[in-house]
Amino acid sequence: QVQLVESGGGLVQAGGSLRLSCAASDARSTLSAYVMGWFRQAPGKEREFVAAINWNGASTDYADSLKGRFTVSRDNAKNTVYLQMNSLKSEDTAVYYCAAGRRWRAFASRDYDYWGQGTQVTVSS
Repeated sequence: QVQLVESGGGLVQAGGSLRLSCAASDARSTLSAYVMGWFRQAPGKEREFVAAINWNGASTDYADSLKGRFTVSRDNAKNTVYLQMNSLKSEDTAVYYCAAGRRWRAFASRDYDYWGQGTQVTVSS
């Protein structure tokens, strides 16, 4: 069982930046064993894929609409995954979740085994 904790959400003006972090709450959980994904869910909408990074950080995937603004990275030594979000727009407002899974090129929520509780990102226009 892997317990994930997101942090870094908050209120930001349109055009601003935020960096989200995702760490394992249990030091015995090694995130380097997992593909890590970021998803988001806006009010009244389904959860959607944002980005993913493979086990060693050499490969990344992004939702097409977010390429160029969002960057996913990981520091396995710190057991932490990051999502850098730049040029934020009001439509980026959502709860952001990190997730751990075993499959690469996995874009659906059902492909991930463990989830954090989410962190709210609100972008004001």
